[in-house]
Amino acid sequence: MTAPIDELKAAIRDYGQAAFQNLFRCRALGEAILEGFHAYEGCPKENVVAVPAEGAFDPRTSYGEKAFSFAAREIIVLEPVRFGLCLIIGDTDDKGALWLRTPIAAEVAGDQFDVYVAHRPVIHVPLEFAGKLAPVFAAAHQEFLETFTLETDDFNDAGFRNRIGFLPG
Repeated sequence: MTAPIDELKAAIRDYGQAAFQNLFRCRALGEAILEGFHAYEGCPKENVVAVPAEGAFDPRTSYGEKAFSFAAREIIVLEPVRFGLCLIIGDTDDKGALWLRTPIAAEVAGDQFDVYVAHRPVIHVPLEFAGKLAPVFAAAHQEFLETFTLETDDFNDAGFRNRIGFLPG
């Protein structure tokens, strides 16, 4: 008969193995998203970089693993791996650039990844993800696009012109 402590040790071992598998697989998925997004967008490779998912960032900084949420942890836990996908869009008018960032979170869920782009619905990606990331790319593109189109659509909506409004005070 095994002692209760042995049961606990086995559970801890299994948790640790699962946490490492999740981290390694999600990191590989994140790298693949970063590697492939430029081709989806039709832009130079250097226009897509990994940055932290939240807080201040500078896409001219090479964050490496610090772009991923696990880098800030002292221990590995079983949780979604987060990173920021940054798209740099050059401005032809003044030679400047616009930096767009969207957070991406991924976790292994059984025989697939659950991927979240910002607050969009979950995207299920197979563990063998090569060539199957188009839904993630499309969600990231839509997230970036809606940064500008939603408010522009409201601005251009003629229905808002005849509704009740208030003058600024």
